[in-house]
Amino acid sequence: MRADRPREHWVKVADGLLDAVAPHASPGFAQYRLPGRTSWSGPASDGLEGFARTFLLAAFRLAGDPADAPAGLLERYADGLAHGTDPGHEYAWPAVTDLSQPIVEAASIAIALHETRPLLFDRLDPGVRERVVSWLGGIVGKRAWPCNWVLFKVIVEQFLAGAGGPYDQGEIDGHLAEVERWYAGDGWYTDGAGQNYDYYCGWAIHLYTLWWARMSGADATVHKERLRTFLDGYRHFFAPDGAPMHQGRSLTYRMASLAPLWLGALFDASPVEPGTTRLMAGRTLDHFAAHGVPDEGGLLTLGWHRPYLPVTQGYSGPASPYWASKGFLGLLLGPDHPVWTAPAAEPGDGDLTLALPAPGWLLHRTDGVTRLVNHGSDGNDPDTAKDDPHYAKLGYSTHTAPETGPGGRAENVDNHLAVLLPDGRSTRRRRIERIGVARDFAASRYTDGEVVVETASVLDGPWEVRVHRVTAPAGSVVRDGGHAVASSEPCAVTLAGLTASARTAPDEPRASGRAGLVSEIAGLHGWRTAQAALRQDENAIGPHSTTPYLVGAHPGGAAVYVSAVRLGRGSPARIPEIRVEGDRVSWNDAAGSRVTVALGREPAYTRNGSVGARVVWTG
Repeated sequence: MRADRPREHWVKVADGLLDAVAPHASPGFAQYRLPGRTSWSGPASDGLEGFARTFLLAAFRLAGDPADAPAGLLERYADGLAHGTDPGHEYAWPAVTDLSQPIVEAASIAIALHETRPLLFDRLDPGVRERVVSWLGGIVGKRAWPCNWVLFKVIVEQFLAGAGGPYDQGEIDGHLAEVERWYAGDGWYTDGAGQNYDYYCGWAIHLYTLWWARMSGADATVHKERLRTFLDGYRHFFAPDGAPMHQGRSLTYRMASLAPLWLGALFDASPVEPGTTRLMAGRTLDHFAAHGVPDEGGLLTLGWHRPYLPVTQGYSGPASPYWASKGFLGLLLGPDHPVWTAPAAEPGDGDLTLALPAPGWLLHRTDGVTRLVNHGSDGNDPDTAKDDPHYAKLGYSTHTAPETGPGGRAENVDNHLAVLLPDGRSTRRRRIERIGVARDFAASRYTDGEVVVETASVLDGPWEVRVHRVTAPAGSVVRDGGHAVASSEPCAVTLAGLTASARTAPDEPRASGRAGLVSEIAGLHGWRTAQAALRQDENAIGPHSTTPYLVGAHPGGAAVYVSAVRLGRGSPARIPEIRVEGDRVSWNDAAGSRVTVALGREPAYTRNGSVGARVVWTG
């Protein structure tokens, strides 16, 4: 499953992306107004976004190998700078104001100018250079959202400090201190206060803190070590075929998920060998190319494999996907860098289990599919309690997406334990309260009114065994859903006793000719029926999606339900045989170890291996 793409291939793809947006430039190249839905910031801001994000790609292309620069590329962005900062021009950039999108785009422009400074910024007409500095300087004193946005200000003001422009050292220091408070350990930052763990940790927080050090000359030792630790787990967020984990917001940035890998090579702060970095990145580039990204016109669209708006947010405009430019950061490393010249060692694509206590996750890979078991990231700050399907689900994977269309989002079947109350209301997992994380184990609870749902996930071979302790009124119905699988054709559904499964066709591109992808859920205790939810145009992966699920009756008080969830390929695996005694559930796992899980007042997890290995966790 090699995709050892040389630098020349990345150059060709980058040049294709830059060529494809050129016809959509406004007169003077100040804005790139691409086709698609306008964001809530409006067309002028979206046009600026088109300039800034493609300028970032052009900068990596130009700075990495100036002698090989495409004809006219430098001049195009020089013209854009001149006209975008000219207040009298029809397509002048919107001013930077409090909490406005230009704050984000100013950071991309600042990085691009920093990396191409001798080629571009220093050669601008003095009047144009003064206008660029003045426009960027509008960021000083402006309010940014209390998340990764504060680092946009840090980057811009640090660039201005080196360019003779206005800046506030107190703001830079204060925002860096704010980010430091979000550090959760093991290389992970939450994106602002709360439990906001997603790709922003890598493609924003690690990237901008290290770029600030690159610009300022500050000691980067701490940030480099944190990135190295982060990458030790993050490297496993990709399937062997290059598919990235589908979790969190702004997924339409797609290849930006590669930014931390390249960043580790750029700052000599990676546990991944240089050639392996190249191989992994090439696989992801090829994965998206195999699914029509970029599209037939060479553009990046709002979506994932296909244009699909429910995978986006209101701030996403037609040019937003061009933060994928961060995934081309490797071009900044010249042709002779080891990341392009070193032999490519295989990254190790076999079965995997890995606990990530900081975000509250387990990673689980079998059958070439990597799954994320979520007991820690809910996407909420301390003042909100949303149930965003990109954060609140029990599980995510590299080959599935949550149901994000209006029907699927409302019914909320996939990867969710819901209680359907006698009055018709359905509970939702909004704020996750952690119980614990250990090797092959994670647990959490959520509360919705009078209902309390405690869930423990235990990894057992290809299965995730879910132990639920549900406190609810008598007459309620309990429902547990597996992964939603999607494809271009309807999935095959099998219902057998208390087991439900859905399978995609074997000729799906992502299966590379192998057996279709199978989502399966088996009822081990407390369930009455197994069913499947079929939907159309509700999923970012494909137009036909299916979620297998279980349904059980609730007697009132506290009751235990146990299910086994699988997502993979091939034949069904041996289903664990469990024993339930009150709040305690036990079984022998596929490796012959004895597993015991208890929820309630004294949650605990014990695993006694056949050769004496023992894991004990007590809440």
